[in-house]
Amino acid sequence: MEFRKAGWRTRLKRFALAADSWLDASLWGAGRRAGEIHERIRSVADRLTVSGGKRVAAEFASEGLNIGIVGAIILLMLALPSFRIGNDEALKNQVFAVTFLDRYGAPLGHRGARHDDSLKLEEMPDHLLKAVLATEDRRFYDHFGIDLIGTSRALLVNTRASGVVQGGSSLTQQLAKNLFLNNERSLDRKIKEAFLALWLETRLSKNEILKLYLDRAYMGGGTFGAAAAAEYYFGKSVRDVSLAEAAMLAGLFKAPTKYAPHVNLPAARARANDVLNAMVDAGFMTAGQVDSAKRNPATPIDRKRDSSPDYYLDWAFDAVKELASEGKLGADRVLTVKTPHDSAIQERADEAVESILRQHGPGYRVKQAATVVMDPDGAVRAIVGGRDYGASQFNRATAGQRQPGSSFKPFVYAAALSAGLYKPNTIVTDRPVCIGNWCPNNYGRSYAGSMPLTVALAKSINTIPVQMSIAIGRATGETHEARAATIGRKKIIETAHAMGLTTPLTDTVSLPIGAGEVTVIDMAAGYSVLANGGRRAKPYAAIEIANSQGDVIYRHDRDEPEPKQVLSPLVAQDMNFMLSKVPTEGTARRAALDGVITAGKTGTTNGYKDAWYVGYSGNLVGAVWFGNDNSAETANMTGGSLPAMTWKEIMQFAHQGLELKPIPGVPAIDPKGAAVAKAGSAATPASTVSGPGAGHMPRQSFEVLSAVGSMFKAVEPRRVANRPIQVGSREISGNEPRVR
Repeated sequence: MEFRKAGWRTRLKRFALAADSWLDASLWGAGRRAGEIHERIRSVADRLTVSGGKRVAAEFASEGLNIGIVGAIILLMLALPSFRIGNDEALKNQVFAVTFLDRYGAPLGHRGARHDDSLKLEEMPDHLLKAVLATEDRRFYDHFGIDLIGTSRALLVNTRASGVVQGGSSLTQQLAKNLFLNNERSLDRKIKEAFLALWLETRLSKNEILKLYLDRAYMGGGTFGAAAAAEYYFGKSVRDVSLAEAAMLAGLFKAPTKYAPHVNLPAARARANDVLNAMVDAGFMTAGQVDSAKRNPATPIDRKRDSSPDYYLDWAFDAVKELASEGKLGADRVLTVKTPHDSAIQERADEAVESILRQHGPGYRVKQAATVVMDPDGAVRAIVGGRDYGASQFNRATAGQRQPGSSFKPFVYAAALSAGLYKPNTIVTDRPVCIGNWCPNNYGRSYAGSMPLTVALAKSINTIPVQMSIAIGRATGETHEARAATIGRKKIIETAHAMGLTTPLTDTVSLPIGAGEVTVIDMAAGYSVLANGGRRAKPYAAIEIANSQGDVIYRHDRDEPEPKQVLSPLVAQDMNFMLSKVPTEGTARRAALDGVITAGKTGTTNGYKDAWYVGYSGNLVGAVWFGNDNSAETANMTGGSLPAMTWKEIMQFAHQGLELKPIPGVPAIDPKGAAVAKAGSAATPASTVSGPGAGHMPRQSFEVLSAVGSMFKAVEPRRVANRPIQVGSREISGNEPRVR
């Protein structure tokens, strides 16, 4: 037994010694091989070792490679947003060719590509293409989308001039901006523009890019593309323009408003002369060839009285494309759209915004404004998206998001009344209220005590909406004040979205007094619910649409659902009664109309950055915003000042000749409901209808006839054969409110 045990132990020891020996040998062998490999690498490295200037170059190359790898990773990260923006759908959308008519059937404008298959790029005048390339991108056919030489030259010139004298964007970059981006001056936009230019170069040929640029660029006067501009300015096909006319057209790309010949002919001719000189400098033509064009400059058609509702048309074009994406328009992309646009109201709105900004803008330090006028059922009659479309095509009325201030409070009140917690005569108390460490204050840091709810809304008391948010939450059984306020704000957001606000509303403690961000058109839509008796109606741009064969393929009254009841009629009536006191007893007395009962609410954000007035009658709804694009503070501008004044200028005019409809819940001036708004002048454009066959028909009569015509359309759809459709004292609220 002992022998066996000893033998087992001996065998175990031998096995352990063998394993240890194998491990030691393996490690030694691996070390020896590693040493040999190291020696070989060192031997090779010794042969590659450089000194002196060569070593400096090698070090720089090595560091450059490292930096390049890091830079490539950063560029890839910066390019990701561009990859999301760039898509083939944006290019496909350009096949739309839409002719817009106003509510009376008169031509309004065009959007989309001009469908003229017989006019290809090579059929355009050679001197027009040379003029465009000489001024916009001389190296267009030599670069890959970004002209590094041209950009470097522009940087050098601008540095010497201490300002922007020469642009560095290639023609492809400009097309990328036109297709996918806006005119914002920022590094982020330039980065996206560069990557999108590279994307376009991989998707399209050079000639396709040039043709798309010539079809898409804005060229003033509401025209997009060289073909439309040639028709508009010279009354001829683009294939027939002379060298002088081509130079004038090419000069529009830089600043279409500044150099539009119907606005400033001397400036347009001076710019055309610069284009001709550029053609000579680029070697495209000789001095003798352009001499005749210099001595005989182009003479455009007289278009001084023409105006184009470009912001409206841009929005309407997007709305039509949305209908097409929903499959409501079939496959045809050559369309004629009858809109609810009212040219007389549009003209007055443009004039009101410009005149008030010109007269009062410097004093208030405000440079921009936007407005939307619509029927309570959602038919949009006019849009002003900014002061100058040529300077900036960004639509502040439909795309700009700004804080509404106290003009948001009707959504809070509507939510509270819908919860059954308040009535117009409910007594509320203006008192200190805090949620956590946030405590809203009124203007002057004082409190007004007890008052009826109607007075609180008319005076824009700031603490009441916050108390309402808490009360709405407590009605669910929650006793903790902060948690109750959170529940209440959630209900307020739901109510605001149900009434028509489409932008995300961030849930913050200051939301009830207007700290969210909204658009002008959404505010008009939200208030239209009140004018509409509690029914929501989405803003729309198309009454009916006909295809290229003249068939009516879409009608709003037939193909869209009935307005949804989002507030009870009683709540809408109570809200209307309270808001009707704002123009007569509250903060919007400058908005009160002569002979017309209206309702509305002012709004001013903290720091006086944004000022609003949103109001309505039984006939029309209007929202007005004033502010600055960079959100700079104004000089104490409130919603009761310029916005209210502008709203009155527009709406007093818009109601001329209309049979007044009552606001639900608000007593009318004439109990019979037959009162007609006062007319300022018997010959004003608002009192007559323009358009083919309209003569001087009173607007009221035309609206009645249009309504009768709509009844017949409901029975039998209309066909139009190959022709256009015809149908004959102050408050402030925001993140740190100070309101009274």
